[in-house]
Amino acid sequence: MLAQRTRLFKSSGTAAARTAAQAAVASGDEIIDLTAGEIWSDLAPSVREGAIAAIDRNENRYTDTLGLIELRHALARKISSETAQPWSADEIAVTSGAKQALFNAAMVLLNPGDEVLIPTPYWTTFPAQVVVAGGKPVFIETRQNNFVPRLADLAVLVTPKTRAIVVNTPNNPTGAVYDRDSLAGIAQLAIERDLWIIYDECYGAFAHAPHAHHPIVSVMPRARDRTLIVNSFSKSLALTGWRIGYLAGPNTVISAVKALQSHTTSNPNVIAQHALLHHLQCGDPSFEVQLHRRVANARELGLSILSALKLEPQPSAQGGFYFYLDCSELLRSAKVNSRDLNVDDVVSTLLTDAGVATVSGTAFGDPAGIRLSYGIDLELLDRGLRRLTATLNELTFCFARRL
Repeated sequence: MLAQRTRLFKSSGTAAARTAAQAAVASGDEIIDLTAGEIWSDLAPSVREGAIAAIDRNENRYTDTLGLIELRHALARKISSETAQPWSADEIAVTSGAKQALFNAAMVLLNPGDEVLIPTPYWTTFPAQVVVAGGKPVFIETRQNNFVPRLADLAVLVTPKTRAIVVNTPNNPTGAVYDRDSLAGIAQLAIERDLWIIYDECYGAFAHAPHAHHPIVSVMPRARDRTLIVNSFSKSLALTGWRIGYLAGPNTVISAVKALQSHTTSNPNVIAQHALLHHLQCGDPSFEVQLHRRVANARELGLSILSALKLEPQPSAQGGFYFYLDCSELLRSAKVNSRDLNVDDVVSTLLTDAGVATVSGTAFGDPAGIRLSYGIDLELLDRGLRRLTATLNELTFCFARRL
């Protein structure tokens, strides 16, 4: 018999989409996979050099639970530069990816029954970890405001049980980038209502002009003592498999995280730590610049192809490396024609008819969206999006013709 908590959550929807794509490939189908939340890229030379040097030095021992002190100092300098505020090593926890940083935050902040405000669509892990910690996710619909929550909608949902709000910008899955006014309003609400802010900026390196990423503690410095910054190098350095991230926040929280982490993973992978430290000490931004240019080129190509979609509205992809399609009108047209069609059916049709694997919005709490990653090879992206556009336009035409 399993523990009762296992009934409260299920496997990640994005992982399930990848599994479906792999199963189709295994059966002999030619599939272009647009499900993965990662960029296809070689390693940054500085990361490779740091890892190899650490192996040559026989670095194979435990580090401090929260990571190498030299790495935490380097991360403190990085965050200080990004936020224009001083940070110290004792305000930094190095973690096994951003997921562990988020898990740590949930476990040290939430008591059973505490509520956490989460804008919808959301990254599937946010509510799952709140539930694991005994909390209750409270969802805020954002579709009518370009996928950024209205302050009034947030304020009306705050109760005496509300403990925190999750802010994810640039957003996964929608690509929405929160502007300064939105961030200032959220920060002020948190101050007035005594809430924690869990600020996930894992896609912060990929805000596409004219949009810009703003650290919330820079926009509202008074919110710093109630903000936990979650970040990783999975996206900015294309290191998803290395599992290296960090949590930054008040020393009291980080101290509690240290105690918790000592009983879960202990320190993050030592080779990954040394590799990242070498990269940060190198100070060479050329790899990140090149990676950002590659993502920007993929976005431009993708938006050009998707402009032929008959779906409205067109995806904006303000940040990150996802296109988020709104299939609301297509689904409404199907229902008017007495066809029982949902977004999972659309995703299944794209897989079987177009040979393109995508992620259903149901994984993100949204019954009308589809997420497409454009972090893959440009040639594959071109072919995949053209197939997808043709298939969706055929579906749209089919239902529109019957009206």
